[in-house]
Amino acid sequence: MDDEQQRRRPAAAFDALGAEYEKAFASSKTHRRSLKWLLGRLAPGSRVLDVGSGTGRPTAETLANAGHEVLGIDVSPVMVDLATRQVPGASFRCADIRDVPLADGSFDAVCVCFSLLQLDRREQTAVVRRLVRALTPTGYMVLATVPLDVEGVDATFMGQPVRVTSFTAQDLTAVAEEAGLEVLAQEASMFTPTHPDARPEPHVFLHCRRRATTAPGV
Repeated sequence: MDDEQQRRRPAAAFDALGAEYEKAFASSKTHRRSLKWLLGRLAPGSRVLDVGSGTGRPTAETLANAGHEVLGIDVSPVMVDLATRQVPGASFRCADIRDVPLADGSFDAVCVCFSLLQLDRREQTAVVRRLVRALTPTGYMVLATVPLDVEGVDATFMGQPVRVTSFTAQDLTAVAEEAGLEVLAQEASMFTPTHPDARPEPHVFLHCRRRATTAPGV
């Protein structure tokens, strides 16, 4: 599989899943608590970037309903179409976050919930650094993953073939800190998606703020 085919693979998987993904993860209380944590810190009308926005629920919808200006980015055209229809109060673009120009200091918060798992570790690290630079000097980031020590593993996710790379919680914390974030809190949990092909999986959410006096790594 060449690089271009590998880039298209996540879009194909999530195109196939569509609304089933939202149904499978709708009951995640940890995700809901992470949004409550973020909402408690944002000023009215904050600009928020949702990386891997999926169907728009719950992240973009929750933030938009609270009056924030939300831009969602997702590689799946099907997901972007669903999100656009379901969350009219937010804006959505079908794009790969690696290709999206991000102006320094252009967002008050960034949410990255499980959306980097199909990038390799070098790419994940580079994306987090770019996203930190896109934050205002004291902006916030919610960063979530499945905290496993795996790299380039072919797997089946809700019936779809995927290639997964992840960090342990400790290593993800190191990535965040080296990128210029202060990890204020974290929450770990076990979650079983509501889907017949799903298995219990560990989740970790890092609740972070950009360090005001430290430039992020490049």
